[in-house]
Amino acid sequence: MTEPRNDLSLMRVPSGIAGLDRVLSGGFLRGGVYIVQGVPGAGKTILANQMCFNHVARGGRAVYVTLLAESHARMLQHLGAMSFYDEGAIPDRLYYVSAFKMLEDDGLKGLLDMLRREIRGQRASLVVLDGLVAAEETAPSDREFKKFIHEVQMHAAMNDCTTLLLTSGGTGRVSPEHTMVDGLIELDDRVVDVRTERSLLVRKFRGSASLRGRHAFRITGNGLVVFPRIEAAFATPSRPDHATHERVASGVDGLDEVLDGGFFRASTTVLFGPTGTGKTTAGLQFLASAREDDPGLLFGFYETPDRLRVKAESLGIDLAGLEARGAVDIVWQAQGENLLDELGYRLLDAVERRGARRLFVDGLGAIVESTADPQRMSRFVAALSNELRVRGVTTLYTLESSTILGPALEVPIRGISSLAECLIALRHVEVEATTRRVLSILKVRNSGFDPALREFEITGRGMRLVGPFRGYERILSGYAHSPDRDGHSPAVPPSPQRPSRRE
Repeated sequence: MTEPRNDLSLMRVPSGIAGLDRVLSGGFLRGGVYIVQGVPGAGKTILANQMCFNHVARGGRAVYVTLLAESHARMLQHLGAMSFYDEGAIPDRLYYVSAFKMLEDDGLKGLLDMLRREIRGQRASLVVLDGLVAAEETAPSDREFKKFIHEVQMHAAMNDCTTLLLTSGGTGRVSPEHTMVDGLIELDDRVVDVRTERSLLVRKFRGSASLRGRHAFRITGNGLVVFPRIEAAFATPSRPDHATHERVASGVDGLDEVLDGGFFRASTTVLFGPTGTGKTTAGLQFLASAREDDPGLLFGFYETPDRLRVKAESLGIDLAGLEARGAVDIVWQAQGENLLDELGYRLLDAVERRGARRLFVDGLGAIVESTADPQRMSRFVAALSNELRVRGVTTLYTLESSTILGPALEVPIRGISSLAECLIALRHVEVEATTRRVLSILKVRNSGFDPALREFEITGRGMRLVGPFRGYERILSGYAHSPDRDGHSPAVPPSPQRPSRRE
């Protein structure tokens, strides 16, 4: 037998599947042999067919060989609804052939001969063998099956033909052939509480780097869409970071003075507090300052665009007018069974598409609830925020706390306080049987700020800071009281100028 060339270059064969080529650092290697393994229904057949149609659309030629699988007519009927399906590519550029009878009659040698004939006869640069488990069951011994895999590798290398071997089986199972092939990709469809979530894992990828760990994917009308984990894909931001002293107006009356000039450009601010404290109102005021040359984006979950427009109008903000002028975009999604990384890419794509410089995410809690692994959240938010910073985006997140009144105000994401440049708490306070609102600046990195507690109110002009909350103590407990035992607020002279506190 002719030996394969030793100078085979590591050229890529893109899958054309959104997100998968990023996981594989550009695609499969030309002439490589890869096992795609997964439980029934995980998406192996769709992945392989999608790659075949994408391959022939770019000018390549492909052969799809089935063993114990559904009939070709039934398989193509199911694929017909997919956007990648092109009936005109069959059979001239994409050829389907059943090899099960050949396997039964002539064993592995007959199957190998058929593969060699089809690769050469069709001048194929991509081959899929769907049903590797049938070939394994036919092999008289493990040794003979390993020899079959070796022969497949030889033919693939000699003909520069990338080969996918599809097989069923539970994820995590290690077989001898796994050590022989160039790569092993596992597809999984697991139950998480009451929902299911599909994921892809590259167990092995010889000769190239790949993004490690599990990556969620969906099967849509466009086929597979893979969402590489944000913290893996953006472990290093996509461009250099350029810090600046430039400030961005918050839009809230009185807040910029407390912050010594507003938010830093390309920074992250978290505004957290219980329901009814005005978080969305503050975010709308932040966006109200957006312009065509400094555009804003509202990425929200709780209120539809129509309701947000009505709410903004009640605050004197012409949100619809800002949209019409191209100063603001709204991206809204229902708070359903979202995937964490899908939301991250949807956000980054919207920022890039619009060139947004102001970003209001209302609210971060909905993103938290989309994850099946809460332990990821601090890493996810850190990577996402770093990427937004290097893109010059000033981000304001809202985050709801579970406690409405009381001394405890917990931040529901571990480590979020260290990830944000600015952390602002909004509180309800009971004062003499009346609920009032108070704002507290907890942190501003690399800047001075006024640490005094500030009362604020929400009117038809939006949120505005009234002034320092004076004459009471234990305000942050949620139940402020006057130190005067008779219940009368003492006359409190103006507070002396306090030194600015730096983070």
